Amino acid sequence: MQLDERALWSVSYGLYVVTGRAGGRANGQIANAVCQVTAVPPRVAVAVNHDNFTHDLIRDGGHFAFSVLADTAPMELIGLFGFRSGRDVDKLAGVAVREGAHCPLVVEHALSVVEARVIASVDAGTHTVFVGEVVGAEVVAQGTALTY
Repeated sequence: MQLDERALWSVSYGLYVVTGRAGGRANGQIANAVCQVTAVPPRVAVAVNHDNFTHDLIRDGGHFAFSVLADTAPMELIGLFGFRSGRDVDKLAGVAVREGAHCPLVVEHALSVVEARVIASVDAGTHTVFVGEVVGAEVVAQGTALTY
């Protein structure tokens, strides 16, 4: 079989705000590579680019959280977390955030929030896949998840 990368275009993804905290700093970013990997105990995985500030916070802090965005989330919210660096701007300052046990939880335009303790990480080239055991999860609104 040949490698036609267009075949991957039909794989569906959600859109999430992934957050981390370490050394007194917190940040969030847009991600589409989030999934549940086991049910009992509940474990999730997220892939984060090595160059992103959030990557370093997750690596150093040992926890991550993600918010499942609603399909009504405006482009301004996605742009804030997707097109700006947390090294330059406090992305969490202008949005509704609640503190989790270890990470900020973005609740604005979110359907649910999940927080996890990193139990493993895998270098996947440009990204690290962080696997976490869920330490908290909550439904915050009803609606339809945003897909990418």
